[in-house]
Amino acid sequence: MDPQTALDPRYSDDKAGAMPWPKAEERLAAAEVYWLTTVRPEGRPHVTPLIAVWSQGALHFCTGPDERKARNLTGNRSVVLTTGTPTLGEGFDLVVEGEAARVTDEDRLRALAEAYVEKYGEEWRFEVRDGAFVGDGGTALVFAVAPRTAFGFAKGEPFGQTRWRF
Repeated sequence: MDPQTALDPRYSDDKAGAMPWPKAEERLAAAEVYWLTTVRPEGRPHVTPLIAVWSQGALHFCTGPDERKARNLTGNRSVVLTTGTPTLGEGFDLVVEGEAARVTDEDRLRALAEAYVEKYGEEWRFEVRDGAFVGDGGTALVFAVAPRTAFGFAKGEPFGQTRWRF
């Protein structure tokens, strides 16, 4: 399903156009580092960098079951994932809002494990066991975040803000 796409004229140059969602998906797939925001039990945000893969319309990340982000997700599945260019005058930033859903299907996990190796190399090879990734660092739970709303921020000329609603 294609999202509803709109350019926000309040934050966009007159020459800007809305980025088509397939182009945003390409950027999400190509990014190497993402920032995940979760919510602590007392309501404070927690932000951490991580790696992820884009597959079947969702960003997928993994984390140890005892890590802060995993503990936060047990109480509140709402997350924000961001990626982009750390410059002001050029590049494109993306923000994905959604809900983290645990992935436990072993066929799906095997495909995701292979996607990690394809994207990040052999040092990110995982085995799949008991509905999770298993690697040198131990067990890692895998989560999928399908966008509920996403934003794209074109920097430079022309600057613009695209919103996608799913």
